[in-house]
Amino acid sequence: MSDDHHLVPGPVTADDLALGVRLAAELLRQPAALAADWSRLAGPLSWDCWETVEHLADDLFAYAAQLGPQTPPAANFVPFVLSRSAEGKPSCTIFAQRDSGVEGLLQVLESCGALLVAMVRTAAPEARAFHGFGTADAEGSAAMGLAETLVHLDDVARGLGLSWTPPGALCVRVLYRLFPEAPTDSDPWQALLWATGRGELPGRERVSGWRWYSAPR
Repeated sequence: MSDDHHLVPGPVTADDLALGVRLAAELLRQPAALAADWSRLAGPLSWDCWETVEHLADDLFAYAAQLGPQTPPAANFVPFVLSRSAEGKPSCTIFAQRDSGVEGLLQVLESCGALLVAMVRTAAPEARAFHGFGTADAEGSAAMGLAETLVHLDDVARGLGLSWTPPGALCVRVLYRLFPEAPTDSDPWQALLWATGRGELPGRERVSGWRWYSAPR
């Protein structure tokens, strides 16, 4: 076990989110990733690796958009048009042009990540963003975007045959902000995978039907 479980949690920042997105893009630009078959399923998901990165980009875009309106919707998302390529595929506003290749897909991911980073940096302290798991402030929006990035990169890495272990400090802060019931005496990355129904922890039942708590603590 690493010593990361001794890290002291703090707020999730725009810098944390920017780091998570940068590390994700760096992993997916490795030669082994570029040469892999992106039509393979992403870990436990029913979506392929390309669709999962599109979904991640769409999440980052959506969390940024929720912080935008001067009078934000209190019980729903900002009404962008959603569509899906087929039944069972993710519903998204954001799609990457297929003929742009993986590099184009990663540019879409980085752009959407940068939008959320910018919104988190500039949002007023009183800004709120609707989410079904709790209306979030800017820090909660950063935490949700970071959680999506860390966990979905694990899905994609499994599908592409890559290894992905994000910094423990990022995981600690996401767990503290979004998963108050997660264990604090375990490796934080393994705890985050457990909290999102993707991993096992000794002495604990596997999580199903997971959720986070994005309202301000």
